Amino acid sequence: MIMKKIAICKTEGFCPRWVDYCKKNNLDYKIVNPYDTDIIKQVEDCDAFMWHHSQANYKDKLFAKELIYSLELAGKRCFPNYNTTWHFDDKVAQKYLLEAIGAPLVPSYVFYTKKEAKAWINNATFPKVFKLRGGAGAANVLLVKNKRKAKGLVRQAFRKGFSNVAFWGDVKERIRKWRLGKLTFVTVIKGFCRLFVRTDFRKLYHKEKGYVYFQDFMPNNTYDIRVCVVGEKAFAIKRMVREKDFRASGSGLIYYGKEEFDEQCVKLAFEMAKKLKLQSVGFDFVFDEKKNPWVVEMSYGFVARVYDTCSGYWTSDMTWHEGAGFDFCGWMVEDLINEN
Repeated sequence: MIMKKIAICKTEGFCPRWVDYCKKNNLDYKIVNPYDTDIIKQVEDCDAFMWHHSQANYKDKLFAKELIYSLELAGKRCFPNYNTTWHFDDKVAQKYLLEAIGAPLVPSYVFYTKKEAKAWINNATFPKVFKLRGGAGAANVLLVKNKRKAKGLVRQAFRKGFSNVAFWGDVKERIRKWRLGKLTFVTVIKGFCRLFVRTDFRKLYHKEKGYVYFQDFMPNNTYDIRVCVVGEKAFAIKRMVREKDFRASGSGLIYYGKEEFDEQCVKLAFEMAKKLKLQSVGFDFVFDEKKNPWVVEMSYGFVARVYDTCSGYWTSDMTWHEGAGFDFCGWMVEDLINEN
């Protein structure tokens, strides 16, 4: 198939970088609005469709996967394709998927009735990690130290449920990053105002209820490793755990040197991405007491600027290519064009 034109969605994230790549390489593209009611008609003259949809946008969560599936049925190449994105921002879906391929997933447990959840708690050891299906940057993640706290979460899950947005947690996180010099004080004030002024996401997206999800707690991890695979290439960052906390995702405390990474994680990431037939994925790894890597969760997308200073990348034969500034968003376009 000869690629004639690519439809690129008018959103943030990867999208502006895809446009830049197309301009530099004289690729024909058009900007489209995925939220328009005539989006299917807008892309009729295109062979491919690219959209960095987000877990932080209630509209994206409502219909992104359905739109991508529909366009693929119409013969369009998509990034992300449905296979890459159906489990995005859904830790429960990822549990089933990773277990199905025998991946080293941190032992995870999901229950759909209060009775079954409480029975499991009575026989479980603690601490455990409680999570909602969605959320990025360690949002909606709690360390549950005892059975009493776990049962309280179960009661809430099968009664009023949980907001998708942890507002007090967001304020605390903004204050922490302000103290580190990573955010302005104005950003802290904006976060505090969200406690009183409801965002569209808070008003319009449903509460999480009717299930509970726990993972085993892997102690003594002072960092995690995120390995991103795009096609036949991979790059990584090391994220340090927040002070007096157990969470590394979203901490902003990042190391990039090749010496920081256990290449077991990179090999596993390539293997899992291949088995799952993913165009793009970031796997988060922690380690047990024997230094074996375990997967915590996964995501097709990530904040691009965080990876701009990576010190190099691996190809799938585990060859290291030294040098920052590689265009991983361009790889996404290249892979889509050259897709068999």
